Amino acid sequence: MSKTNPPAVVLLSGGLDSATVLAIARQQGFAVHAMSFDYGQRHRFELDCAKRIAEQSAAVKHVITRIDLRVFGASALTSSDIAVPKHRDVADMSAGIPVTYVPARNTIFLSFALAWAEVLGSGDIFIGVNALDYSGYPDCRPEYIHAYENMAHLATRAGVEGRQKLKIHTPLIAMTKAQIIARGLSLGVDYAATSTCYDPTPDGKACGCCDACLLRLKGFAENGVADPASYAGHQ
Repeated sequence: MSKTNPPAVVLLSGGLDSATVLAIARQQGFAVHAMSFDYGQRHRFELDCAKRIAEQSAAVKHVITRIDLRVFGASALTSSDIAVPKHRDVADMSAGIPVTYVPARNTIFLSFALAWAEVLGSGDIFIGVNALDYSGYPDCRPEYIHAYENMAHLATRAGVEGRQKLKIHTPLIAMTKAQIIARGLSLGVDYAATSTCYDPTPDGKACGCCDACLLRLKGFAENGVADPASYAGHQ
């Protein structure tokens, strides 16, 4: 990608949604600077996927920031004492905030992305939040994103001096998982390189039973396409 392309920070977990968002950012002409987080998550295998996706997508740079949210716990993703929910109906997933919610995670991630964007002279951050076909995380709602943008304009030197007008791009926020997959397939996203599972095996195979796996499988089925991910118990 040409150096004349404007830089954008893309939050890249290594999952299906963030890989799709990265492809959308590239399609829109941004020079992608990918940022991932090693935050003590039990599904740390996703970071290996993030590395592959960043390489495949020719990201200008990919950084993995290390913070340890296990010191707070209170989430099935950062505490071994809390089990990841399995075999839930989609209706149950949308009822209340699940134990896989990580306290303030997107606020923390966006703050790191905001700092890097200021250094890059960028006003664009991409994040794969979704408010439809997913659990009811409070930091995935449009009103949260808008509030963060307003805060960011007061939080940085570039914002106060008028050199940065931050835009948080959320291209997936009103899409179903099936629509997200369809968009990604049209952009050539290699979903075999992604990991969505909250509770994978040590070698990275998906459990096929957690909320994230069930929604992913449902999305591929609705597209009439086989999920290329590797699942435990399957060849």
